[in-house]
Amino acid sequence: MSIKSDRWIIEQAKSGMIEPFADRQVREGVISYGVSSYGYDMRIADEFKIFTNVNNTIVDPKNFSDKNYVDFKGDVCIIPPNSFVLAKSVEYFRIPRNILTICVGKSTYARCGLIVNVTPFEPEWEGYVTIEISNSTPIPAKIYANEGIAQVLFLESDEECLISYADKKGKYQKQQDLTLPKI
Repeated sequence: MSIKSDRWIIEQAKSGMIEPFADRQVREGVISYGVSSYGYDMRIADEFKIFTNVNNTIVDPKNFSDKNYVDFKGDVCIIPPNSFVLAKSVEYFRIPRNILTICVGKSTYARCGLIVNVTPFEPEWEGYVTIEISNSTPIPAKIYANEGIAQVLFLESDEECLISYADKKGKYQKQQDLTLPKI
C-alpha cells in the first residue's frame, strides 16, 4: 500500500474520480477544502439530519427510524450538545478498483470538540458520502455548509482486489442523498 500524492489525485480527478473538484486548497475565509499534499479535503452540503430523541426511542441500526432526525437545510447547522448530525458531501466520488480511502476530520473542527466519522470508501464504491459529525461538547456547535469537513486519504494497493464494492452490489453504492442505515 502507498498513499497517493496531490499529483495523482489531480490526474485521477480529470477522469471523474471527484466531482466537483477543487484543484487547489481553497482557504480564504472558509474552512479549507480541495486538493492537499496527500489527500482531498471534501466539503459538506447544506442538507442536514439533526439527531433528536424527542420520540424517546432506541437507536437500532437494524430498525432505524427516520423519526429520530429533524431535516434542516441551511448555510450553518447547529449541532445540539452531546448529539450529532448527518450530512452529505458536496463532492461525488468514484473510487478506482485498486484504491481504498480513509477519511479523517479537519483539525479546525476537532479542536472545537467535533468528531467526524466516515467509513472507508471501498474499491469501486461511488456516490455522495454520508458524513456523521458528533458534538462531544456540553454546548451547541456550528458547522458550515460548502466548506471543508474531512480529509480523504487515498491508499493504493499493489494489486486489485478480487471483489470490489461494485461487484458485491453494496447497499450504499451510488447513493445520491443522505442515506440512513440499511440492512
